[in-house]
Amino acid sequence: MKKITGFLFILFITSTSLFAQKDFTLEQITLNPGSLYPKSLQQLQWIPDTDDFAYVFTDDTTESLYKENAENEGRQILLTLEQFNKDLQRAGYKTFPSFPRFKWVSSTTIRFWKNTSLLTYDIYSHRVKKLNELQLGAQNKDFKDPSKIAYTIDNNLFIAVNSEQIQVTNDTAKGIVNGQTVHRVEFGITKGTFWSPKSNYLAFYRKDETMVTDYPLLDISTRPATVKYIKYPMAGMTSHEVTVGVYNLKTKKTIWLETGEPKDHYLPGVTWSPDERYIYIAELNRDQNHMKLNKYDARTGKFVKTLFEETNDKYVEPMRGPIFYETEPDIFIWQTRNDGWNHLYLYDAQGNMIKKLTEGNWEVTSFDGFSGMGLYIFFTGTGQSPLERHYYKVDLNMYEMERITNGKGIHRVIKNSKGTKFLDVFNNTEVPYEVSVLDRDGEKIRTVYTAPNPLAEYRMGEIKIFTLKSEDGYDLYSRIILPPDFDSTKTYPVLVYVYGGPHVQLITDSWMAGARLWLYYMAQQGYIVFTLDNRGSDNRGLEFEQKTFRHLGTVEIEDQMVGVNYLKSLSYVDTTRMGVHGWSFGGFMTTGLMVRKPGVFKVGVAGGAVIDWSYYEVMYTERYMDTPEQNPEGYRETSLLNYVDNLQGKLLLVHGTYDPTVVWQQTLLFTEKAMHLGKDMDYFPYVGHEHGIRGKDKYQLYLKITNYFNENL
Repeated sequence: MKKITGFLFILFITSTSLFAQKDFTLEQITLNPGSLYPKSLQQLQWIPDTDDFAYVFTDDTTESLYKENAENEGRQILLTLEQFNKDLQRAGYKTFPSFPRFKWVSSTTIRFWKNTSLLTYDIYSHRVKKLNELQLGAQNKDFKDPSKIAYTIDNNLFIAVNSEQIQVTNDTAKGIVNGQTVHRVEFGITKGTFWSPKSNYLAFYRKDETMVTDYPLLDISTRPATVKYIKYPMAGMTSHEVTVGVYNLKTKKTIWLETGEPKDHYLPGVTWSPDERYIYIAELNRDQNHMKLNKYDARTGKFVKTLFEETNDKYVEPMRGPIFYETEPDIFIWQTRNDGWNHLYLYDAQGNMIKKLTEGNWEVTSFDGFSGMGLYIFFTGTGQSPLERHYYKVDLNMYEMERITNGKGIHRVIKNSKGTKFLDVFNNTEVPYEVSVLDRDGEKIRTVYTAPNPLAEYRMGEIKIFTLKSEDGYDLYSRIILPPDFDSTKTYPVLVYVYGGPHVQLITDSWMAGARLWLYYMAQQGYIVFTLDNRGSDNRGLEFEQKTFRHLGTVEIEDQMVGVNYLKSLSYVDTTRMGVHGWSFGGFMTTGLMVRKPGVFKVGVAGGAVIDWSYYEVMYTERYMDTPEQNPEGYRETSLLNYVDNLQGKLLLVHGTYDPTVVWQQTLLFTEKAMHLGKDMDYFPYVGHEHGIRGKDKYQLYLKITNYFNENL
């Protein structure tokens, strides 16, 4: 039995309203969750070259763009949605139902997209101006200079230069893809084009997946049903090959970086030098245990040198390229977990480390750039606690780190261009949403806005966040939500909500909204709701994450059982009525808990579950499991197909039939095995849906999950 090592905090949500009587409805939390979100300042931004900031806010039914000064209280309406739409119509454009996503580009002007047109709007003159125009069907838009915009149509890359369309690639084979994200969006890759600092060149990915196995997705909306094939490289199978092209806008020619062999390596972190002479790539071998930061001549494509290498006996995961200050080509910031925690290092352009800028048993979670003069860098991290996010700066002269934000919880900070003032967007389990202005030292100038509690009228139970201990002594952060009318002399069924996989952290000191409202809903239905972040989850350092290496779902289940044993120690828990639910990796964990720890859980509902890692995609699986040929024992141990005969209790599997992430075959194989073994289980296919169930069918999904627990637990 594991003991609690210390309560971090206990919150009584019900204290917000002593007479709250309302419960959520499933329709609310699935079809209209926005009604339960805190009312926030939308599109909060600093206005360039001023100490003013602006945001979109709706008073009653009127949506307007407001301006405020950092120092002085009071707000001014700059523009109403009604006036904005009138000006658009006058310029020949259709209206918006609400303000589009926009960016301030001067002290008077915002920039936004209207279909394929990039427009600006002057707040004071009410003038609409077109900057550039793309072809119909344009996707993956990317630019630094609005007169030069990269985009894709189908699998080819184009550039619009002052509304003139240039076709950069002209590949007709379906398996050749240009200008789009590669490596299945792993390694921090989110796009496929990379403009040089002055927009004279465009680097882009070219993906050749002609050699990758076709995988069928069945579309039953046609008569007869038709098959759509996607490229889905499974662990150990042939993967796609990626190269990097560089298009010269002056010569209108493309050269290719000589990234060499083997061709199935990974090419994340594509980064330009500030002088546009070189491109850096964090090249990673397919085994994902050896990274080289390589430098290439952007004009010839020739390899210049390897700046440095990183190796690990398990895996290396470069998530970002080097970060240059815009006027300094000779030094850069590098992020790495080489010492076990993600930290910032200062390097020169020859690959020599100058200084470790941050250190300690905590993680930098995001980098936020430099101050106007380049004297400071800014970032967000877990320096106070893994449960919190705070904003910091480092003095690049003294190499001293200073925390800017205060108050336990999650801080998302927006700095002005000079790095002298900050908008601190804050929340925790007690504060839904708050915006403050901070000065350069982090002192609060004033509170701009505090959102009312959107849950004040509802029956909310007590939340506890605390730590348990893993078998090898790690803190395991855990959360309990109690029923609103909790009585410690009674006993209650338990719902364990689980994810457990890499790059996800469920337990933080943050306001619970979105999909997590269903957990509150289940507490209102009379369940104790429990969640634990096991070893392998995010923001706890490399050693904590790598405990799962080659055996996904093994130590994670051990840690979840620590939580189960704690629950069993509570007098008010009905240990005969325990259920578990999760999606994706959480679906894998749910199914694993049902069959690898039979009899512990009476009911399980698993969504979009991985069942056997040999049927999952190359990049993710081989990082954590190696290939099936390299690690046959690990694949046998973690395949839930080998435990189907252990199934006890009630298990419901649900899966989108058009899922391109965790393919439908995964749970079908489990169901087939259960059928052959004569094991009773339930199954529901979400026809036509991908990895997440969206739209109106989301209500039916949660109705089915809720009813399954209510009827069987």
